[in-house]
Amino acid sequence: MPNFTIDQIREAQYKTLQIRNMSVIAHVDHGKSTLTDSLVAKAGIIAASAAGDARMTDTRKDEQERGITIKSTGVSMYFESDIIQEGEKLGYLINLIDSPGHVDFSSEVTAALRVTDGALVVVDYIEGVSVQTETVLRQALAEKIKPVLMINKIDRGILELQVNGEEMYQQFIKVVENVNVIVSTYECDDMGESQQIDPVNGTAAFGSALFGWAFTCTGFAKVYSKKFGIDRDKMQQKLWGDNYFDQKAKTWKHDDKAADGSELKRTFVQFMMEPVIRLCRATMNGEMDKVDKMISTLGINLKAADRELQGKHLMKNVFQKWINAAEALLEMIILKLPSPVKAQKYRAAYLYEGPTDDATYKSIVECDPNGPLCVFISKMIPTDDKGRFYAFGRVFAGTVSSGQKVRIQGPNYTPGSKTDLHIKNVQRTVIMMGGKTEAVPEVPCGNTVALVGIDQYLMKQGTLATAEDAHNIRVMKYSVSPVVRVAVAVKNAQDLPKLV
Repeated sequence: MPNFTIDQIREAQYKTLQIRNMSVIAHVDHGKSTLTDSLVAKAGIIAASAAGDARMTDTRKDEQERGITIKSTGVSMYFESDIIQEGEKLGYLINLIDSPGHVDFSSEVTAALRVTDGALVVVDYIEGVSVQTETVLRQALAEKIKPVLMINKIDRGILELQVNGEEMYQQFIKVVENVNVIVSTYECDDMGESQQIDPVNGTAAFGSALFGWAFTCTGFAKVYSKKFGIDRDKMQQKLWGDNYFDQKAKTWKHDDKAADGSELKRTFVQFMMEPVIRLCRATMNGEMDKVDKMISTLGINLKAADRELQGKHLMKNVFQKWINAAEALLEMIILKLPSPVKAQKYRAAYLYEGPTDDATYKSIVECDPNGPLCVFISKMIPTDDKGRFYAFGRVFAGTVSSGQKVRIQGPNYTPGSKTDLHIKNVQRTVIMMGGKTEAVPEVPCGNTVALVGIDQYLMKQGTLATAEDAHNIRVMKYSVSPVVRVAVAVKNAQDLPKLV
């Protein structure tokens, strides 16, 4: 059971400034669902020890068996964090959609991106940016969605490839540059800021989803700014790029030659990568004297039971206490991804097909819970009742409630006509929690929602509104056409001519 209540989620739903709607997109699902698990565990929905193995957002049997995501799954999580102002905890609601990374399921990614404002792009450290990464990034940027990057599987670089800190830095630079080439090709200019990934700004994280640990320059800057007694933002600038610290001369430099002629290590390598590599190898090799020395400096306490763990289990335990993936991701999501109030200002003109002076458009731009209703349904999710579906989507304006009468406008609806229009009541409003649902009386704008009782009037996508002059929200463009292949064979060989 979650250690937060549905009431906390409902309270947070009205604080639209503290909502983040985000999707996790990856290349062929390597470690993406396990990354989602870290966040789900942090929210208290599953046990921390199960994170990485539970794959909570892979709800179907075939997904669990094949180890890939096939259908995108939504989950709403409530967190409390003092990331903005230390000591002052604020509540945050994250509506997360774990979408498939495989090229065959691109339509699921399109449906997930439409209802979110930010995307966490997961890239494999060894394989780097692939064709599929470009496909999903292109879709995200076309929908005016801000990306943040997670470079995953760095444990393989440390343990399998046995690379040093400088080689890892060069590979990180390569991945970040490749992502930025794609971003600069497809980004929109009217989003108020550049969408480029920059580790100095804290829009990139590095880690291992499988073992549940990750770090960002922001996180390390917080620690070292206290140690050196300098401003956190200044420290953050020093932790990436051509910056070197000469410990003997106590000076910062831009080249790798120390005052006494010896060679210096890059600050990213010296302060961030090397401690990670040393601790990772020491825990894997069971060198407990080295581990004890390092964890006492880091202020990590190991219980007696934890000390008996070996290899990967010990590494996972120590690293989750030191650099927990959920904390690094939360910091990136809260600080770098936009809230609905911010995002809908620049997304509204792209999404809404009507004029910019009607009431529904204004309600979307202002993200007004008391304005006219506008909900976009992006996909249908099968329910336990055979043949019935939840209509899953996002409330862009107004508040949708159980029993409310709405205008269901299909993709072919034009204002003023009766084509593709049904006026019906919403039976129930629910929020998705992985494979389960929680019934709530109403959902205000800025949130994702699943509706019961309107599935027979919509095929796949559509717009729900209350104003009679409301236009549709733009229909989603799928980057690939769906393909279904079915093999048909005869039971008795002599019936073959009948089949033909």
